[in-house]
Amino acid sequence: MDHWLMWLIAAGALAVAEIFTLTAALGILGAAALVTAGAAALGLPLPLQFLVFTLLAAISLYFVRPVAARHLLKPQAERFGVDALVGSSAYVVSEVTGLGGRVRIGGEEWTARAYDDTLVIPPGATVDVMEINGATAVVYPRE
Repeated sequence: MDHWLMWLIAAGALAVAEIFTLTAALGILGAAALVTAGAAALGLPLPLQFLVFTLLAAISLYFVRPVAARHLLKPQAERFGVDALVGSSAYVVSEVTGLGGRVRIGGEEWTARAYDDTLVIPPGATVDVMEINGATAVVYPRE
Protein backbone atom coordinates (compact mmCIF):
# COMPACT_ATOMS: atom_id res chain seq x y z
CA MET A 1 0.00 0.00 0.00
CA ASP A 2 1.31 3.46 -0.85
CA HIS A 3 2.36 5.77 1.98
CA TRP A 4 0.07 8.59 0.84
CA LEU A 5 -2.92 6.27 1.11
CA MET A 6 -2.00 5.26 4.65
CA TRP A 7 -1.71 8.93 5.63
CA LEU A 8 -5.08 9.59 4.00
CA ILE A 9 -6.69 6.73 5.95
CA ALA A 10 -5.12 8.05 9.17
CA ALA A 11 -6.46 11.54 8.41
CA GLY A 12 -9.96 10.14 7.86
CA ALA A 13 -9.84 8.08 11.06
CA LEU A 14 -8.68 11.10 13.07
CA ALA A 15 -11.43 13.27 11.56
CA VAL A 16 -14.09 10.70 12.51
CA ALA A 17 -12.64 10.43 16.03
CA GLU A 18 -12.77 14.24 16.30
CA ILE A 19 -16.49 14.21 15.52
CA PHE A 20 -17.08 11.98 18.54
CA THR A 21 -14.73 13.73 20.99
CA LEU A 22 -14.89 17.43 20.01
CA THR A 23 -11.47 18.13 21.53
CA ALA A 24 -10.01 19.94 18.50
CA ALA A 25 -6.74 18.02 18.99
CA LEU A 26 -7.71 15.03 16.85
CA GLY A 27 -8.97 17.31 14.09
CA ILE A 28 -5.66 19.14 14.06
CA LEU A 29 -3.77 15.84 13.88
CA GLY A 30 -6.07 14.77 11.05
CA ALA A 31 -5.27 17.95 9.13
CA ALA A 32 -1.54 17.32 9.65
CA ALA A 33 -1.98 13.76 8.34
CA LEU A 34 -3.85 15.10 5.32
CA VAL A 35 -1.05 17.54 4.45
CA THR A 36 1.46 14.74 4.99
CA ALA A 37 -0.54 12.56 2.57
CA GLY A 38 -0.09 15.28 -0.03
CA ALA A 39 3.65 15.40 0.66
CA ALA A 40 3.85 11.61 0.37
CA ALA A 41 1.97 11.73 -2.94
CA LEU A 42 4.63 14.13 -4.23
CA GLY A 43 7.29 11.49 -3.48
CA LEU A 44 8.75 12.68 -0.17
CA PRO A 45 10.68 9.83 1.54
CA LEU A 46 9.12 8.23 4.64
CA PRO A 47 11.46 9.76 7.26
CA LEU A 48 10.70 13.24 5.90
CA GLN A 49 6.97 12.43 5.91
CA PHE A 50 7.18 11.72 9.64
CA LEU A 51 9.10 14.98 10.10
CA VAL A 52 6.43 16.93 8.18
CA PHE A 53 3.66 15.33 10.24
CA THR A 54 5.46 15.94 13.53
CA LEU A 55 6.25 19.58 12.77
CA LEU A 56 2.74 20.36 11.50
CA ALA A 57 1.09 18.60 14.42
CA ALA A 58 3.29 20.29 17.03
CA ILE A 59 2.97 23.77 15.57
CA SER A 60 -0.77 23.43 15.04
CA LEU A 61 -1.42 22.02 18.51
CA TYR A 62 0.66 24.77 20.07
CA PHE A 63 -0.91 27.70 18.19
CA VAL A 64 -4.33 26.63 16.89
CA ARG A 65 -5.70 24.43 19.69
CA PRO A 66 -5.73 27.17 22.39
CA VAL A 67 -7.72 29.44 20.05
CA ALA A 68 -10.16 26.63 19.20
CA ALA A 69 -10.51 25.68 22.88
CA ARG A 70 -11.38 29.29 23.80
CA HIS A 71 -14.16 29.29 21.23
CA LEU A 72 -15.50 25.93 22.41
CA LEU A 73 -15.58 27.03 26.05
CA LYS A 74 -17.14 30.41 25.31
CA PRO A 75 -20.21 30.94 27.53
CA GLN A 76 -23.57 31.50 25.93
CA ALA A 77 -24.07 35.25 25.46
CA GLU A 78 -27.85 35.29 25.86
CA ARG A 79 -30.23 33.14 27.84
CA PHE A 80 -33.41 32.08 26.08
CA GLY A 81 -36.70 30.44 27.03
CA VAL A 82 -37.13 29.41 30.64
CA ASP A 83 -33.40 29.91 31.32
CA ALA A 84 -33.99 33.66 30.96
CA LEU A 85 -36.47 33.55 33.86
CA VAL A 86 -33.92 32.32 36.40
CA GLY A 87 -32.86 35.22 38.60
CA SER A 88 -35.92 37.34 37.82
CA SER A 89 -38.47 38.44 40.39
CA ALA A 90 -42.01 37.13 40.66
CA TYR A 91 -45.21 38.13 42.43
CA VAL A 92 -46.94 35.48 44.56
CA VAL A 93 -50.56 35.04 43.42
CA SER A 94 -51.53 32.23 45.79
CA GLU A 95 -49.64 30.90 48.80
CA VAL A 96 -46.43 29.09 47.88
CA THR A 97 -45.18 26.17 49.96
CA GLY A 98 -42.81 23.30 49.35
CA LEU A 99 -45.72 21.46 47.71
CA GLY A 100 -47.08 24.14 45.40
CA GLY A 101 -48.56 27.56 44.74
CA ARG A 102 -48.86 30.16 41.96
CA VAL A 103 -46.64 33.10 40.97
CA ARG A 104 -46.73 35.72 38.23
CA ILE A 105 -43.48 36.07 36.30
CA GLY A 106 -43.41 38.86 33.74
CA GLY A 107 -47.17 38.78 33.17
CA GLU A 108 -47.46 34.99 33.00
CA GLU A 109 -48.83 32.84 35.78
CA TRP A 110 -46.69 29.85 36.75
CA THR A 111 -47.03 26.99 39.18
CA ALA A 112 -44.43 27.36 41.89
CA ARG A 113 -42.96 25.73 44.92
CA ALA A 114 -40.71 27.09 47.64
CA TYR A 115 -36.96 26.53 47.41
CA ASP A 116 -37.00 25.37 51.02
CA ASP A 117 -39.77 22.90 51.92
CA THR A 118 -40.33 24.58 55.31
CA LEU A 119 -41.13 28.00 53.80
CA VAL A 120 -44.65 29.36 53.46
CA ILE A 121 -44.76 32.45 51.24
CA PRO A 122 -47.98 34.49 51.51
CA PRO A 123 -49.85 36.02 48.53
CA GLY A 124 -48.59 39.45 47.53
CA ALA A 125 -44.97 38.73 48.43
CA THR A 126 -42.12 39.27 45.98
CA VAL A 127 -39.89 36.27 45.35
CA ASP A 128 -36.81 35.46 43.29
CA VAL A 129 -36.90 32.65 40.75
CA MET A 130 -34.09 30.28 41.70
CA GLU A 131 -34.68 27.69 38.96
CA ILE A 132 -37.29 26.36 36.58
CA ASN A 133 -38.07 22.68 37.07
CA GLY A 134 -40.27 21.55 34.18
CA ALA A 135 -43.25 23.91 34.29
CA THR A 136 -42.72 24.84 37.94
CA ALA A 137 -40.79 27.85 39.19
CA VAL A 138 -38.73 27.21 42.29
CA VAL A 139 -38.80 30.45 44.26
CA TYR A 140 -37.27 32.03 47.37
CA PRO A 141 -38.68 35.07 49.19
CA ARG A 142 -36.93 38.42 48.92
CA GLU A 143 -35.75 39.84 52.22
